[in-house]
Amino acid sequence: MQTEPQQQSAEKVLRVLVFTLMITVMSATMFNIVLPQIREEFHLSFSQVSWVTSAFLLIYAVGTVMYGKLADSYKLKHLLTFGLILFAIGSLIGFFAHNYGTVLFGRIVQAAGAAVVPATSSIIPVRYFPPESRGRALGISMTGMAIGSALGPVLSSLLVSLLDWRWLFCMPLFTLFAVPFFRKYLEEEEREAVKMDWIGGGLLAITIALLLLAITNQSLLLALGCILSFLLFLVRIQTTAEPFVRPGLFRSKRYSLGLVIAFLMIGSGYSFAFLSPQLLANVNHLAPGLIGFVMVPGAIVTAFFGKKAGILADKKGNSYLFYTASALLLSSFVLFSSFAGVSPLLIAVFLIFGNVGLSFMMISMSNAISQSLPKEQIGVGMGLLAMLNFIAGALAATLFGKTIDGGASVSWNLLNSYPGASVYSNIYSALVLVILGLACLYYRQFGRSCSVRELH
Repeated sequence: MQTEPQQQSAEKVLRVLVFTLMITVMSATMFNIVLPQIREEFHLSFSQVSWVTSAFLLIYAVGTVMYGKLADSYKLKHLLTFGLILFAIGSLIGFFAHNYGTVLFGRIVQAAGAAVVPATSSIIPVRYFPPESRGRALGISMTGMAIGSALGPVLSSLLVSLLDWRWLFCMPLFTLFAVPFFRKYLEEEEREAVKMDWIGGGLLAITIALLLLAITNQSLLLALGCILSFLLFLVRIQTTAEPFVRPGLFRSKRYSLGLVIAFLMIGSGYSFAFLSPQLLANVNHLAPGLIGFVMVPGAIVTAFFGKKAGILADKKGNSYLFYTASALLLSSFVLFSSFAGVSPLLIAVFLIFGNVGLSFMMISMSNAISQSLPKEQIGVGMGLLAMLNFIAGALAATLFGKTIDGGASVSWNLLNSYPGASVYSNIYSALVLVILGLACLYYRQFGRSCSVRELH
């Protein structure tokens, strides 16, 4: 049972966490807009300049699970202090860069520090809030991601219209203001330091890196390397006394199935971030700046409903929120399938349903998965969930991109009659089936009305 001072400290930590999440998400996405400028300045190819984003996301994904594992042994305040200072150092390196190698190095150092934020964003609500109010805490933390997603493209466009693109590196410096607050309000019990399995962690990091590279480069050789390193990782965790991930963690059916559902749901939801801009550019022929404004309303509404979604999970049960999220996602996919190519204003409405549904889904699955974890493995367990978010996005982007390249002459949905929109309509039709299948899978495992307490 929390005392009133502990509750007040937890609420303050949550507000600081929202701020750092917002800045981190903005920093991850802001550079997408200025890639053409970087390419022109340093005389790069498209594949070379794409590493400004790809390298950041690669290190970000690996770092989330590493920080998650470290959080099981070390205090969060120390990890956050280290990570946010490293984030700022990377920003300064990038700001003063005069060649592409230094720009890329700055982004890598940034990512190595920034990864502490998504790793701890799901750990803090789990550790500092009881099960009956955990959904609300997860919902509030989700608002930081939504606000960052909404403001990132807009602020990036505004900043580069007034200043050099290097000023985008300065945004993460604001996270340094959060360090003293984390150190003051993160009142943690002493944690038992256990020996870190760096070999196991390294093998997992190599596996993740090779997987993401194999997906983005569509390389069979990298995929084989990924399989080999993963097999070595499995051997390692079975044969060492203190493995990076305890094999028993995956023997929990609720945890393993929860990861599968979350992975497929997030991959499906990535269609809003990846497919929608493609649809608006290729079918509606909108300029990049206007596409950003079409995407913004969905993110703003998502931020508004984040806290309410968490409260809904606490009051009516986690499954209630899951099925609400499924209904919203299903509505969005059906609308896109039937009316892909319609007015951008209506697409903005479709995106509101989809983004809110995806946010509800992430809160629901984070809540359910956290309740299936033993206390001593919450850090690495939630870190693996955060890592899967990036892998799901990378895999979905590749699959969606390949499908768009293949094209489609006929729409599966007879309601869709917009020229050039058939391939988008067909993808969304397939995602309707994915959501229905996952809802049935969730029903079989978690039931109709189980609350977060029943998942413990």
